[in-house]
Amino acid sequence: MKLDILALAAHPDDVELSCAGTLVKAIQSGKKAGIVDFTKGELGTRGTPEIRMEESAASAKIMGLSARENLGFRDGFFKNDEEHQLEVIKMIRKYQPEIVLANAVKDRHSDHGRGAELAREACFLSGLAMIKTELDGVEQKAWRPKAVYNYIQSIPYDPDIIVDVTSAWETKIAAVKAFKSQFYDPESKEPATYISSPEFFEMIESRGIHYGHEIGAKYGEGFTVERTPGVNSIFDLV
Repeated sequence: MKLDILALAAHPDDVELSCAGTLVKAIQSGKKAGIVDFTKGELGTRGTPEIRMEESAASAKIMGLSARENLGFRDGFFKNDEEHQLEVIKMIRKYQPEIVLANAVKDRHSDHGRGAELAREACFLSGLAMIKTELDGVEQKAWRPKAVYNYIQSIPYDPDIIVDVTSAWETKIAAVKAFKSQFYDPESKEPATYISSPEFFEMIESRGIHYGHEIGAKYGEGFTVERTPGVNSIFDLV
């Protein structure tokens, strides 16, 4: 299955919190989108890997994703090395996305920055025909996405690109709330964490409003880029 846009993430819910609106907006326009999570988030204080997989599936359904996979890398300890790069390359070649969205280049959680590096290098290496990979016994063809954009996570970078996600915002929030084990629930007996307070949800809302305000929209999601994007016409810029 070919996807138009593929989001790569160190943990389940990274995408939902940071760029689910962008994926939903693409789906609303008829594009196909998917997510590949690197780990099951097994080091998380709340919930279990099994619960998070159930929540991931529920979120994928809410967003209308065409595909969602989990590579089962070791949470907190996966590396940007040949072994892990080859597994990500297999996913890139499998789905052949035009655009890849990846973790923040630097963030509070070390997995995020490492996930960004792994995604960036895998996207480049995936385009090299001399790197051979197989999936289900079939040799894959080389494929390199046209663009890689890094979504913004805990650290509030000034974005290089902001996407108007107003039409997708309610669906984004529903997708985030599918991760019931992780976020605010007044009846939960789980330990409090950085992301489980009601104030954390208020931050997500306020950040969306802030980025939206910068482009004259109600809600926005921001991205940083390493390579300057180009347009065919100056009128393509809003």
